[in-house]
Amino acid sequence: MRTRRYGVRIPLGVLLGAAMLLPVGAAQAQRPVIELPEADSPFVEFNLWLKSGSSADPKGKEGIASLTASLVADGATQQDRYETILEKLYPFAASYAAQVDKDMTVFTGRVHRDNLEPFYALLRDAILSPAFSEEDFNRIRAQRQNALERGRRYSRDEELSKDLLFWRAYDGTPYQHPEDGYVSSIRSITLADVKAFYRSHYLRSEIVVGVAGSYPQGFASRVRRDMDMLPTGAAPAVASPSPHAPPAVKVLIVEKATDASAVSLGYPIALLRNDPDFVPLLVANSYLGEHRNPVGRLYQAIRETRGMNYGNYSYIEAFPGGFATQQPRVNLARRSQLFEIWIRPVSLTAPGNLHDRTLFAVRAALFELHTLVKDGMTAQQVNESKAFLRNYVRTWGTTLGRRLAYAIDDAFYGIEPRGFLTSVAAAIDRVTPEQVNTAIRTHLRDDRFHLVVITSDAAAFKRKLVSGQRSPITYAGERNARVIEEDETIAGWPITVTDEDVTIMAIDRVLE
Repeated sequence: MRTRRYGVRIPLGVLLGAAMLLPVGAAQAQRPVIELPEADSPFVEFNLWLKSGSSADPKGKEGIASLTASLVADGATQQDRYETILEKLYPFAASYAAQVDKDMTVFTGRVHRDNLEPFYALLRDAILSPAFSEEDFNRIRAQRQNALERGRRYSRDEELSKDLLFWRAYDGTPYQHPEDGYVSSIRSITLADVKAFYRSHYLRSEIVVGVAGSYPQGFASRVRRDMDMLPTGAAPAVASPSPHAPPAVKVLIVEKATDASAVSLGYPIALLRNDPDFVPLLVANSYLGEHRNPVGRLYQAIRETRGMNYGNYSYIEAFPGGFATQQPRVNLARRSQLFEIWIRPVSLTAPGNLHDRTLFAVRAALFELHTLVKDGMTAQQVNESKAFLRNYVRTWGTTLGRRLAYAIDDAFYGIEPRGFLTSVAAAIDRVTPEQVNTAIRTHLRDDRFHLVVITSDAAAFKRKLVSGQRSPITYAGERNARVIEEDETIAGWPITVTDEDVTIMAIDRVLE
């Protein structure tokens, strides 16, 4: 049996299908307890949402929200040393963790119901009485600095290209910096800074309690009462990000010794999950580039037909860490989102001139985007995309933790009464081709965007891009006449860029 229960009833908003919506943030203060009791589950899940994230980081201290959460989740408490906490957790086969995004910090945990009380005592102490020891601080900050200086720059170029896309698209806004901060900002943060951030943001009014599974009657209310032991007050307000679409194509090329180019491109869109256009654009985006699925046009055109790389996808909501998961990410609810195309690394060692394949892949993605924007989708294409999505979305809530996380995200967006996860399949059924094409015309474009490319010999790539030179590709095997003809068009697809539109940056200066 699965039911959904809230500690406080909230007012209803605008109808989208079966889901009721409120403006972002409208329900947050009214909804302090979210319950998903499932009596047949042997587990209990926690999702404690702190209504502050990296956008609350002070200038010069970028990454402090993330560092503070890491000390809370991975440090000692006033009751136990960190090593003692790990020893106590071990026999439960359980743990708790923190995730920090732009507007959300969530503490999650999962434990068998037989071990609920001792596990919860550890989680409660972590949030209410962290020790903030010098030893833990030095350990965690050193780990973070190493990750930023080495891991971020030299491990996964495809993730780095996404970070840089957001960095460029949200220039000058609270969303600009990565959640983990900059190399220099992490270096500047002191333990006193962390303690001050905790005091000003970890407040009773800023915590939303989420509990799911087979917990005892009244347990969620007890967790709420415990969180109410945090101080009173309100966290400092953070201005809503107001990014602007670039006036032209703006390009960042990162110089790195590599044998494959990583590419991300996109621009901010005025669309959130509680917008009437969201589900129609979800249908269109699935047709264009469903994440890690072969149904999308980008996948078919660049990987399947031409065998250029591992995959090519598009997004209308943030999707970091896409290499590691098939399902959409949860607890990344934001006040602003990007439309993004992710081109997974394209080999620089394949036959042809050094950057021809990279530039061809970019042009192929823009060709597909242009075709969608210009022509829209036919009724058949819309119906096929809906048929895929109406079944696919049912996999998004396959675990108790994900169902609870979606309920927390519903609280952020003010989606009521059934919630996004419960209502999205029916909302997809009701979408019409006219609604889909209206959403495409409203939110998608192919002429102004940010482009990030991580590649070797960045100067040569810039020259080729700015000159407008063709970028033909060759194949090891034969391709049919239709593909060859289309290749001719794609190889010369126009990307209007001037010298002033292109920035080159060395890898060892990235996000410094």
